[in-house]
Amino acid sequence: MMATTSESGTTGDAGGAGAQTLSRGLRAIEILAEAPRPLSIAALARALDVHRSSAYRVLRSLEAHRFVVRDDAGLIRLGPKLTALARGVAPSLTSAAQHPLAELAETVGMTAFITVLDADEVITLASAEPASVPATISRSPGVRHPIDRGAPGHAIESGLTPDAHERLFGDPDPTPAAAAAQRSGYSLTEGEVIDGVVAIAVPLTIAGEPPAAVAVVHFSTPDDVASVVADLHRTADRIARNYR
Repeated sequence: MMATTSESGTTGDAGGAGAQTLSRGLRAIEILAEAPRPLSIAALARALDVHRSSAYRVLRSLEAHRFVVRDDAGLIRLGPKLTALARGVAPSLTSAAQHPLAELAETVGMTAFITVLDADEVITLASAEPASVPATISRSPGVRHPIDRGAPGHAIESGLTPDAHERLFGDPDPTPAAAAAQRSGYSLTEGEVIDGVVAIAVPLTIAGEPPAAVAVVHFSTPDDVASVVADLHRTADRIARNYR
């Protein structure tokens, strides 16, 4: 088998080098997705903890496949091709949620979204903002945060079976926040993910799909929380009925 020499000077097989390159490319996409603004090649290299030349090779491969693009200043951001790929993630669930989320957003005047469990994180799958409200909080698909922070995470955890909870947390018993969501049927948090932002979420369980939650975010706690929670539950029921 042909041997190759890595940057560290050690010798390994071509498959190992290829796996390392793939891993760096995937990590670069994650870094760019989490960055609040486009990054320079130097910043990307630092985040990857590699030499600038190695980061440049990763960048060229990602550019060739249109996963990333560079602006006129040479700064790197995710490319639109990833949007097309994202549509292939849970397409039935995304399709089922599209219209109910849009109607929920208009009804409550808040950004509405659906999140799903991904290992020990929750990731936004789809979102909708009310057209009738001039200032809303953006919640882009792909945004993720730990399951133990924020209303969507607590709502998802509240819907897990004891066996699933033990696999994830090593304990069949829910955390206090999830236990509270089990008792009330919803979770409300303020500032757990973004300072000053209030989130309200209810669990959504559909056979064959990862555990999910339907949620809204706003700048403050609504005057009638019970009404918003009822709208969230109705939306979750509609999504479940729409699912194919």
